[in-house]
Amino acid sequence: MQKLELNFSLKRSKNVSIFSKIIKGEIPCYKIAEDENCFAFLDISPKAKGHTLVIPKKEVDYLFDLEEEEYIALQKFVKKIAKAQKKAFQCQRICTAVIGYEVPHAHVHLLPSNSMADATLSGKTKIFSKEEMQKIAEGIQKNLE
Repeated sequence: MQKLELNFSLKRSKNVSIFSKIIKGEIPCYKIAEDENCFAFLDISPKAKGHTLVIPKKEVDYLFDLEEEEYIALQKFVKKIAKAQKKAFQCQRICTAVIGYEVPHAHVHLLPSNSMADATLSGKTKIFSKEEMQKIAEGIQKNLE
């Protein structure tokens, strides 16, 4: 039994998620913020201007498998990012979504919204230039408290 757990551990360490590679700087991103436990960056396939992903730095596939302290830290970080988004975009709400099938690393989608029609992950992907994405990220960053 112990050998099986060791093999699983070794296998998992070789197959790090794309989000873990982003955290390590191996894959570029439009970073919004990070702390010792969490990381936030713009989604590269945004469904809304400012669509952000917030992730724990600890690679856990399923959000509710996080330890309670880790889950609370993530939710506090989500709130911090959402408040900055709301100021940056002057929108009515920041919608949150947790689906969990796209990438095997827990993550929370934050979508600036002014109506129910904006609150979807199945809509068309918005296209922004690299310069626009950078400006969007900077706009959120300057509203962080």
